[in-house]
Amino acid sequence: MRLGFRPLGSRLLRAALLIGLGLAGAAGALTAAPAQAADKVTFGTNWVAQAEHGGFYQAVVDGTYAKYGLDVRILPGGPQANNRLLLPVGKIDFYMGANMLQAFDSVKEGIPTTVVAAIFQKDPQVLIAHPDVKSFADLKTRTLFISKEGLASYYQWLVKDFGFSEAQVKPYTFNVAPFLVDKNSAMQGYITSEPYAVEKQGGFKPALFLLADQGFDTYSTTIETRIDLADKNPDLVQRFVDASIIGWYNYLYGDNAKANALIKQDNPEMTDEMIAFSIAKMKEFGIVDSGDTLTSGIGAMTDAKMKSFFDKMVRAKVVDAGIDYTKSYTLKFVNKGVGKELRPQ
Repeated sequence: MRLGFRPLGSRLLRAALLIGLGLAGAAGALTAAPAQAADKVTFGTNWVAQAEHGGFYQAVVDGTYAKYGLDVRILPGGPQANNRLLLPVGKIDFYMGANMLQAFDSVKEGIPTTVVAAIFQKDPQVLIAHPDVKSFADLKTRTLFISKEGLASYYQWLVKDFGFSEAQVKPYTFNVAPFLVDKNSAMQGYITSEPYAVEKQGGFKPALFLLADQGFDTYSTTIETRIDLADKNPDLVQRFVDASIIGWYNYLYGDNAKANALIKQDNPEMTDEMIAFSIAKMKEFGIVDSGDTLTSGIGAMTDAKMKSFFDKMVRAKVVDAGIDYTKSYTLKFVNKGVGKELRPQ
């Protein structure tokens, strides 16, 4: 990774040359100088390529990263990869975090990483039910297919704040078949993914209950980097954050065909129909662009929302109250309104 790109520094250099060499000499010197090479950056995602990563792919294919002096390589995650481990050891420069629970855990374990932007204002975690379920409270009467990870995290919040019971839980195996067979059940999923599988295999539109709309107010699809990189090269971090934000505006509201083609290249199992479904759900439920982003721009984060989520997780005994959660993120690189003009009026 090259660390020398500094737009402001280039202007200062130009001024110095003009003073020291004279206009003609400076013009010749500048003409002879080689073009500044783009900073090489590797961004690791937390799963295989999909529409939920679309803004990053958009910034690659439409030249936004290049415009910001960046040569970005996206390193897809997946079941055989653990890109999160590559970040603190310097093998990648940025990582796509899942939600703030991971970031809180990094503070607890002394891992020197920090969240610098939150692309998803709402976590996509959803409970999917059969059409006869009319309210969130009705789910307390159903068998719930929940994964081991879900049981240890958001489900403890459901138990504490809503009176759900662990007795109603059965293991979720990332297969919609058990849910389709049991009409008295509901299952976990992502709003952008599993409902599509249910519609295709079950032939009906399920009832959807986004946990974020019930108060599970973590940020998701975060951008993480190493603390030392944010401290020593904030210009690089700012350019990556800004370009990624613009990529997301263009992906949601512009021509995203080339980005989707690259997603399908990295993940041949992805289809145009699946991508279209995911984008539609992200827009319908305000996953990326809602709440604070309407005034502060995509990627927005606030201290108040961070505290709200942390307090809920402490109350549910998911995280330790002694963790200094404020060390898990920084607001230095967001809330600047970057790209807001790209949102349709």
